[in-house]
Amino acid sequence: MSRIGRMPITVPTGVKVAIKEGEVTVTGPNGELHRRFSPDISITRQENALIVSRPSDSKRHRSLHGLTRSLLANMVEGVTRGFDKTLEIVGVGYRAEKTGDKLVFRLGFSHPVEVTPLPGVSLSVEGANRIRVSGINKEMVGQMAAEIRAIRPPDVYKGKGIRYTGEVVRLKAGKAIGKGT
Repeated sequence: MSRIGRMPITVPTGVKVAIKEGEVTVTGPNGELHRRFSPDISITRQENALIVSRPSDSKRHRSLHGLTRSLLANMVEGVTRGFDKTLEIVGVGYRAEKTGDKLVFRLGFSHPVEVTPLPGVSLSVEGANRIRVSGINKEMVGQMAAEIRAIRPPDVYKGKGIRYTGEVVRLKAGKAIGKGT
């Protein structure tokens, strides 16, 4: 059995789960999420918990078992608490500002870079160098944060760029001056 797949998912009060032929809809205080799962994996509700089970021990079913359970757990957590990622901008003159629902970055390029949030994701700027990406869908929040970081990833020599809060950037040594030549 999958260690992750066999753990039940507790459904908090105020969260409604509708299961119809492989499609699951989770509704909670923060919103509603829909997802279609493989018809091979069965999802059942027992009292205040969701149980995910597989029909056989084939490699495909074993891999889908844990994945289905994790995706369901993320849906339940998203509609109750939501997800957020924080990014930091490091560098002299690097900054971000919010205009409407878009973010405008000034990152040392010849032009400002505009970022439009994905559907279901909200962006906010704290100070001039901290960005918070939040939403109810964990995949969309992670994708949006990755797209923002990809605009100017941290430089390996100076450490300038956009990084996740708490990310450790290992800096390389610069050129060493040799003796002769």
